[in-house]
Amino acid sequence: MFFVIAVIVLIFVVIFQIAKASEYVSILKGEEVSRKQNNKINGFLMIAFLVLGLIGVWWCNELYYDKTLLPHESASVEGKKVDEMLWVTLAVTGIVFIITQILLFWFAYKYQETDKRKPFFFPHNNKLEIIWTVVPAIALTVLVVIGLRNWFIFTGDAPKDAMVVEVTGKQFSWMFRYPGKDGVFGKKYFRLIDEAAGNNLGQVWRDTTIHVKNSRGGTRDMNFKADAHNFDDIFAAQTMYLIKGKPVKLIINARDVIHDVGLPHFRMKMDAVPGMPTTLWFTPQFTTKEMAEKTGNPNFTYEIACDQMCGNGHYSMKGTIVVVTQEQFDAWMMNQKPAYYTAFPDADPNKKVDTTAKAGAQTAQLKLK
Repeated sequence: MFFVIAVIVLIFVVIFQIAKASEYVSILKGEEVSRKQNNKINGFLMIAFLVLGLIGVWWCNELYYDKTLLPHESASVEGKKVDEMLWVTLAVTGIVFIITQILLFWFAYKYQETDKRKPFFFPHNNKLEIIWTVVPAIALTVLVVIGLRNWFIFTGDAPKDAMVVEVTGKQFSWMFRYPGKDGVFGKKYFRLIDEAAGNNLGQVWRDTTIHVKNSRGGTRDMNFKADAHNFDDIFAAQTMYLIKGKPVKLIINARDVIHDVGLPHFRMKMDAVPGMPTTLWFTPQFTTKEMAEKTGNPNFTYEIACDQMCGNGHYSMKGTIVVVTQEQFDAWMMNQKPAYYTAFPDADPNKKVDTTAKAGAQTAQLKLK
């Protein structure tokens, strides 16, 4: 680090000394002659910078294009609209960028100061001002309209047959909840969150009364009645399972600070705001296995990342999305135990059956003896 700092300081010193030397040379030659020579040099450098700059843009594209998501199509049906919008934006801005840069540097070279040319100054030109105001305004309006149209689709009503997954972000991990066989999420309240007791989301599992302080310094009681819809909800941490070809609606929450559900492969993202649920829906079109084949990466995984700076551990806030077939999802779901039975194992009817069967077997053994 000290070596790098020393090199940077040395570079600045060298530049400063060159500038001072150039200043002394200009004094010796005469200010006017020196200025005209510098003007010619700057005109040539403008063309050199233009050529090298365009070559650099092309070279960077060759080096890094394959490392972006652009070569791979969207993993969601709705994400195709985002890709289309992106390519249209790149085409419009790219063409404008190339044309304006060529004109800018070419004009700087072609119309440099000479003794044979006199500059013409004019304060304004109404026609030009209207053109360079109206044309960009129309182009940007079209792009904004396309973006709003897609936004209203993604955040609008999901198809009736869509599966629903609740996504909750906390520093620095993701939590997912699936409704059970009743298809309804149970109620929850943030003051009931107790990770030690297995209640990561604050689900209302039992009749509960809590004391809450009011603005006057006193307290008031809040009574919660157990919500039976909570008893079969499935809780999963860090890994979300989705079904290929089936729309999924995400109900997004945050438990502490603002997070952001980033789904780069699906071309989707949505803020996760404490106390204000947001929604987003899309349709996965490739399983994880199919996407691994498409990308040529046998270790490919869909990622859910936090796209909002949320603290010191922001960089580590990543989750995994596994897209499977309907049969594979059903098999996975059958092996999941509701969070309620994990927190209260004695209430698990399967455990009671196992206990009864075990007791019956022990009684039979005693009779045989």
